[in-house]
Formats: sequence, structure tokens, C-alpha cells
Amino acid sequence: MSRAFRDGLLADLDLARRLEWAEACSNIEFVEARARISPATGAEWIEVAGAVAMYDGADSPCTQTFGLGMRAALAEADLELIEEFYRQRGAPVFHEVSPLAEIRVHQMLCRRGYQPVELSSVMFRSPDAGSDDDCGGLAGSEGRDHGSIAVRIAGAAELSDWARLSAAGWSEFPEYAAVMYDLALVAASRNQALSFIAEIDGRAVGTAGLSIVDDVALLTGASTLPEFRCRGVQRVLLGRRLAVAKEQGCRLAMMCALPGSASQRNAERSGFRIAYTRTKWGRRLDRERSEAG
Repeated sequence: MSRAFRDGLLADLDLARRLEWAEACSNIEFVEARARISPATGAEWIEVAGAVAMYDGADSPCTQTFGLGMRAALAEADLELIEEFYRQRGAPVFHEVSPLAEIRVHQMLCRRGYQPVELSSVMFRSPDAGSDDDCGGLAGSEGRDHGSIAVRIAGAAELSDWARLSAAGWSEFPEYAAVMYDLALVAASRNQALSFIAEIDGRAVGTAGLSIVDDVALLTGASTLPEFRCRGVQRVLLGRRLAVAKEQGCRLAMMCALPGSASQRNAERSGFRIAYTRTKWGRRLDRERSEAG
């Protein structure tokens, strides 16, 4: 039996609200970090009917909403207000929607011409790294050597290096390299973010991120240099982040992955359970405007 189940963490509406709000708050911090670093982007966010709509540039994957229909009832007028927020900025509209939101939220999106564009597995577990969930013994203290892998938290002066290392983990996809560096640098610059570096024999080979909202730890930013994969780098980074989350009083850890992906399998092997499969809905307002004209 998984520790998440034993600790009373059930995949219900209350859990979904906690998870969705934690990710929304983490993305709010991302947008606010972008506004500090690059004010010319016009990065900003608004809250409508309990959902958070974020703008990080028309082409940014962070330009979307979280929590639609989770914290308050959603009306057509609320969607219109969100759509106008994106229309004024020339951006498409994307909503990450939990299946635990009311069914009428999904029906409303269908009526308004949205289509599903992406799925993600939202996973959770207790942050207790000393359990029998296969992460025991990996937490350790900062910088402790686990075999040949050591993990430490990056300092403020290392954030650019951390972002470059994170982007280098995508070197097989050169078209994403510049984008990933930009996103990683902003993510590392969030006020409440912790950025972790894994080293083998003194060489930095992997990255991971952590942000904490209330008692929920959100695990992100996993990246490993291709030549150092399959050596347990992300397993050690996961254990260290869970240990920090526990030290900070978190009762819940979460992460997201593509359904059926290696990331999901690794998470499940490390004690994570799938809470639900979330749907990302999309609609391009710029196209509608040009057709109407």
C-alpha cells in the first residue's frame, strides 16, 4: 500500500483543488519573475472566478490558465473576460482543466469552440522520503555523495548556469534549446523557487526545481545531460527534493508528466500515484478575429 494512501491523501476534489492551486501559484510567481526580468514582455496575470489567467508572451507555453471551475462556479461571462484578456494581447487561449471540475465546464469549452490539445498525468505522494516507496536513503543532506552522485542547491549567482545546464538536457532537440534556457532562467528566478544541481565527480550533469505553496511541494525542472542518463541522477534529485519538502512541513508532493511517458513511470516507481489526467484545451482567438473581419 502506498504511503500517500496510508496518510489519507485520496484522489478527490479536495486534493485536486490543492494541486491545481499549487501549480497556479507557482505559475503566478513565474509570470511575476518574467515581469521583473523583462518588463517589456508585458507579463501579467489576472484571477477570474477562482481561476488564474497568465500572460508570458503570445508564444510562451506559460500563457494559459489554471484552476478553471475548481474554486468557484464558472459562467460564460467569466470565460469571455478571460478570452478578452488574451485577445487584447494577441495570444491564443489555453486552459489546463482537471477532470474533477464540473462537467459543465468541459461542456462550456466545447460549445465555445475549444479543442483538447494536450494531456498530462497529475501525480502525488507524501514527501516522506524515508518510506518504503523506493526513495528511502536518497534524501541525505545537501551535497552528500550518493555513490558517485552529489546534490546541492544552486546559489543566487549560479542561476544562469543552472538554466544553461537545464537547457543542455534538451540538446537532442536543438529547436527547443533557446526556449528552454529562457524558461529555466525565469523559473529559477521565482521568489520561492529552489534550484537543484546534481554532480558526478564534480561535473554538473542534471537539474531539478522545487516550489512550495502552503503544504504542497511542486517538483519541476528535471533535466539530465544525455550522456549521463540511466545512472540514477533524477532519482537522487527526487529524493533530495522530497527531503527538503518534508523539512519545510509539506504534506503533499506533486509532479506532472505526459501520460505513459518515462517520466511518469519513474515517478510511479518512486511512490507517486496518478491523481487524474488533466486536459489542456485550446482556442486561437487571432484566427477567429481575422475570419470575422
